[in-house]
Amino acid sequence: MTERNVTVAATQMACSGNFEDNLSAAEMMVRRAAKAGANIILLQELFTSPYFCKDQAERYFDLAEPVEDSVVIARMRGLAQALGVVLPVSFFEVERNVYYNALVVIDADGEIVSHYRKSHIPDGPGYQEKFYFAPGDTGFVISETQFGTLGVGICWDQWFPEVARALVLQGAEMLLYPTAIGSEPVSGLDSRAHWRRTMQGHAAANMVPLIASNRIGEERGETCTLSFYGSSFIADPTGDILIQADDVQEALLIQTFDLDAIRKQRTGWGLFRDRRPDLYQSILTLSGRDIDS
Repeated sequence: MTERNVTVAATQMACSGNFEDNLSAAEMMVRRAAKAGANIILLQELFTSPYFCKDQAERYFDLAEPVEDSVVIARMRGLAQALGVVLPVSFFEVERNVYYNALVVIDADGEIVSHYRKSHIPDGPGYQEKFYFAPGDTGFVISETQFGTLGVGICWDQWFPEVARALVLQGAEMLLYPTAIGSEPVSGLDSRAHWRRTMQGHAAANMVPLIASNRIGEERGETCTLSFYGSSFIADPTGDILIQADDVQEALLIQTFDLDAIRKQRTGWGLFRDRRPDLYQSILTLSGRDIDS
């Protein structure tokens, strides 16, 4: 029986107001993960700065970079090539007059294999992303890499089962979610258990491993303060959490999966064989009204 073992890593760290310090810290995490044997290493959402979406402030648009001139992407491409690892890299993108919450997947040879723009943009106290980001125009994108086919969503995307299902239908063998989530400044709600269970469901319903990477630390803004709750984790294809970080410590999580064995298990379970797309028309409308009515 063939084996295709792939080792994945989730990272977790706090972010300061210094771009170079954050970029260097991320590089150190990647190097540690590669030394521990990781082939695919997930960094958290917008890791080169504090989470600026706490406030609406025009000065933060200066943080955005075009793909072709991005300092972040150039640094991570060199790192991926030097270490022979796959890096999904979250960054703040600008294209002409439009800004996106975006991500590229860099293969182990340093080449960019995909470019995704966040599809679902939240808007609420502490998470005012609609001020900064246009809804993504790339659709859901899979990334065929040297270590497997990845499906990546960004933060708020992880709450939507349609994203996970669409990515796995396209061939994703793993789901990865870089994230920036923590306290709710108005309600005081602690959503971490709900957050975990939602993604565990994606892993279980699609029978693929899932990797989530979140930030930690308290970040003070002009209108509110957010305490990011970390809790990064790696789940198996049944949704079981195999390894998880706490809510305060920098962390590096490592897990190995046999993708061929998982593929056979997924096929044998029949979840995709027994789908009924002809019955799912109502999912194409916001209200759930049948599209033909």
